Amino acid sequence: MLQVKDISFGYLKNPILQNINFEVNSGEHLSIIGESGSGKSTLLKLLYGEMDLNEGQIFWKDTEILGPKHNLVVGYDFMKYVAQEFDLMPFITVAENIGKHLSNFYPEEKQARIKELLDIVELTEFANIKVKLLSGGQKQRVALARALANEPEILLLDEPFSHIDNFKKQSLRRNLFNYLKDHHITCIVASHDKEDVLPYSDTMIVLDNHKIVANHTPKYLFENPETPLIASFFGEFNMIDDQIIYAHQIQVVEHSKLKATVKKCYFKGPYFLIEANLEGATIFFENKDCIEENKKVSLVIKP
Repeated sequence: MLQVKDISFGYLKNPILQNINFEVNSGEHLSIIGESGSGKSTLLKLLYGEMDLNEGQIFWKDTEILGPKHNLVVGYDFMKYVAQEFDLMPFITVAENIGKHLSNFYPEEKQARIKELLDIVELTEFANIKVKLLSGGQKQRVALARALANEPEILLLDEPFSHIDNFKKQSLRRNLFNYLKDHHITCIVASHDKEDVLPYSDTMIVLDNHKIVANHTPKYLFENPETPLIASFFGEFNMIDDQIIYAHQIQVVEHSKLKATVKKCYFKGPYFLIEANLEGATIFFENKDCIEENKKVSLVIKP
């Protein structure tokens, strides 16, 4: 279990994180969300022991995670951290990067492990290509595979798919997160992308104003958004009569007392997002078809 006990961190008089408390059971998947500058990356670095805490303690099982004041070498053998800077070796191949820290005493097992990891990150055909020749997204996938090579107990990921094309993201997410679950590897992900979170996380924490403002399952937070910040992570929303109403909750009907005037129509694939004026305020709702501008429509709010 990972235990984060009342930790705080900041630079001089600038607090970044204050009174942070949470736990993650072995094998669980936790996601951290929040606006840029909310402290997501800083929290991961503290969990890894890359920086010293101002207050509080962090434990993985019975081991206290300590920073550079206490450790000559940052990090722990049971934990791997994939940052937004990949720290790869550019002049050796993809396979050599992935297998860099695997034992050479068992060459057959080493090659089998490298092959398995290449399959997970979908880079088999690039095994013998030097890393310097790869795209940013491909380098990110190499970094993910290298972090898994020695099968850590806990994996920290900072925006792990930010450089990867949408064409590859979906299958890569499934491959990676299914592998982690199957091998009971605890995973903590900092992300701004809900697709990294909703299908895979057991728990999600929301950082705002230096603190945790929500800590629950993604499903619960989606169905019970207490603040606009939380709602914004899940999609378009509106404030109507001081209530948070998602765009998908508003439906066009033949007759109702709630009437709006259409301003714009945006194609979203499975539906159109309609921008409309409701009593002087802009609202958004989803509709199967585009609606012409300036048309008045009747609306109802679904629970």
